[in-house]
Amino acid sequence: MKQHSLKANHRRDAIIGWAFITPQMAGFVFFVLLPLISVFLYSVQEKNLLFGTSVFNGLENFRLLFADPLFSKSLVNTLIFSAGVVPLNLIFSLLLALYLGGGKMGTRFVRGIIFLPVVTSGVAWAIVWKYLLQGGDAGPINWFLSLVGIEGPNWLFEKGWAMASVIINRVMKNLGMNVLIFMGAVLNMPGDVIEAAHIDGAKRFTLFFKIKLPLLMPTVMMVAIVTIIGSMRVFDTIKLMTDGGPEGSTMVMVYYIYHQAFRMFDTGFASALAVVLFLIVLVLTALQWFSRKRISFYES
Repeated sequence: MKQHSLKANHRRDAIIGWAFITPQMAGFVFFVLLPLISVFLYSVQEKNLLFGTSVFNGLENFRLLFADPLFSKSLVNTLIFSAGVVPLNLIFSLLLALYLGGGKMGTRFVRGIIFLPVVTSGVAWAIVWKYLLQGGDAGPINWFLSLVGIEGPNWLFEKGWAMASVIINRVMKNLGMNVLIFMGAVLNMPGDVIEAAHIDGAKRFTLFFKIKLPLLMPTVMMVAIVTIIGSMRVFDTIKLMTDGGPEGSTMVMVYYIYHQAFRMFDTGFASALAVVLFLIVLVLTALQWFSRKRISFYES
């Protein structure tokens, strides 16, 4: 009788467990897995979104893709964007986390200011910065620069400045989340190890590079992977601030996918682009993941 009661309890717990995870699994299947499979299927078709036509064409989309100069340009722009966003984000978020984790004066205020962009809508954030970065004296930033005798550039309409503007915008938008993650790691560092280093006379520079950074390296690797994936998938910032301009200098891969799918209505070609982007992100993530033990000095 007791065994039967235990089995009934186990069965009930299993049913409750499945009931809780079923919505999540259904969401994953319908909104992640099936669209991913569809993209791979569409990538080998000549598919027009406007007319609804679809013809199998094998690897023709990929042949056209690698011969397309705009693909090369969008790939280079994506790599430049990531090369700007990832190091800046990691360096500033780690330094801020170390400062805030030290419990110094004003940390609550700084923490709130840093995290504010994270909870702000990406659309609203981009629109506000587009206004701030207007050219001439119309933009508040250029107006302020003119007060100190500096002529501000046409931020969003000059090639180099446009890319720099969207990079800085993206760094500031996502900085708070990475600071929060790093703070958790900083606060969980073994205090006895750091105290022992202090007693042994370790200077601040040595303490950071020889003690704190190795302890934080698993978190740094995780944050780096997430930040790289996010930077490779950027769209809203580009669409709202520069619309891929000037002269395609900020046209990243996701924006080019959008352009091909919803402006040129070439869904097959856009899907081939998406497959290539997926594989690039997958390879970069795998390389970082498998190299983590060489970089994480103490991780077993």
